[in-house]
Amino acid sequence: MIIKIKYKSVIKNLARKLFKHPTGSTRIQFFRYVFVGGAAFIVDFLSLFVLTDYFGIYYILSAAFAFILGLITNYLLSIRWVFNQRSFDNKTIEFSLFAVIGMIGLGLNEIFIWFFTSELGFYYMISKIITAVIILFWNFFARKITLFRAG
Repeated sequence: MIIKIKYKSVIKNLARKLFKHPTGSTRIQFFRYVFVGGAAFIVDFLSLFVLTDYFGIYYILSAAFAFILGLITNYLLSIRWVFNQRSFDNKTIEFSLFAVIGMIGLGLNEIFIWFFTSELGFYYMISKIITAVIILFWNFFARKITLFRAG
């Protein structure tokens, strides 16, 4: 009985640490960022598919539009849930730098999607999945180091 109560307490504390409490721990922030990145990826991925397959927009162009929608989603969720420490008090500067990192990510996104699709012959949606994993690491660490570190 005591072990069962202790087990529930440990799980409850772990859940609070991982999901609720503000944290400076890079591991917990990365864990949360994977969820945020997942939500942004869903926005990005679905937008890419709809813009390309339903509106007939060339996949490279629709990938750029979709990436920007994902970027906005990522920013809003990141400042709410992932990163509690800020390097800048000015939200305009913060979002501008967030966007610059995102634009570098967009450039990488375009290069990798093109390469996997045009050069290796992958279906563009498969290229997007592979690319998203690569860009996840770039975005997290670039943002963590430049924008969301303790001052």
